[in-house]
Amino acid sequence: MASPFNHIVVTGGAGFIGSNFVHWVLDNQPDAHVTVLDALTYAGNRENLAGCDPERMTFVHGDICDAGLVDRLFAEADACVHFAAESHNDNSIADPTPFLRTNVEGTFTLLQAARNHGVRFHHISTDEVYGDLALDDPNRFTEETPYRPSSPYSSTKASSDMLVRAWHRTYGVEATISNCSNNYGPYQHIEKFIPRQITNILCGIRPKLYGDGKNVRDWIHTEDHSSAVWAILTQGRIGETYLIGADGERSNIDVLRAILTAMGKDADDFDWVKDRPGHDRRYAIDSTKLRRELGWSPKHTNFDEGLARTIQWYTDNPSWWQGAKEATEAKYRAQGQ
Repeated sequence: MASPFNHIVVTGGAGFIGSNFVHWVLDNQPDAHVTVLDALTYAGNRENLAGCDPERMTFVHGDICDAGLVDRLFAEADACVHFAAESHNDNSIADPTPFLRTNVEGTFTLLQAARNHGVRFHHISTDEVYGDLALDDPNRFTEETPYRPSSPYSSTKASSDMLVRAWHRTYGVEATISNCSNNYGPYQHIEKFIPRQITNILCGIRPKLYGDGKNVRDWIHTEDHSSAVWAILTQGRIGETYLIGADGERSNIDVLRAILTAMGKDADDFDWVKDRPGHDRRYAIDSTKLRRELGWSPKHTNFDEGLARTIQWYTDNPSWWQGAKEATEAKYRAQGQ
């Protein structure tokens, strides 16, 4: 089926989830042209877009807060998928400033351009805006769950969600929002939980686990996230929010032990470290609305198989992550983590 959009701006398209989406679109939508707008902060990497067809993908190094640049790009586009964000909780606690600028001011700048040029706008958010759930709570997050952000990161993402809703209602911007659970897969920065553990083991470093290890995250392979975002962009009801999840609840200790076992190590071959400040206990997504309305379903439903492929990718691509490894671990050592 031909893409309903000829020219899509993808903000943050050199980051982990954004670059995977760009690859997915180019692989699955042969009529679509993608312009990637990325500031290439530490979490963005031009190499994440290696192999993309230069006839169908344009890369622009720039800031989503640059109103003139954003306006020029939106004048040539018919849709925008907005991944760009500061997204690491620990970093937001240490210095919230860049989170306010990128997540709030940046989203405002994009919405103004979408308003001026009639661009279809899809906003990528997070399940962290809902706060957390108790480990023994049978409920999961839905589109009706009240917002209870608990960190500078999640509060700025909640703020950006509210801006999107306001610009849709007040100015008629054709917008949708998706709130997704934790992604895993290739190209994820090694400060994040799964790639940090994998690369520690590859480097001969004992992995480290926060607190009691019982914190639960709802994991989804980034390819499934990409296909869900496309479904919402092309079929979703304007003004609506859709939660994206693949029923992948796992405790941190179970995920770490699965990584250790898959890499030939003893399941208890790790060190305990002090817990993160404000560490949410459990995230869990109910994606019934997305599946019922748009007919979407995840393909990567076997977590162990997806994890094995992810381990293999980091094993096969040491040149991609080795340069950042020492600086990342030095930062964590300074924090006692």
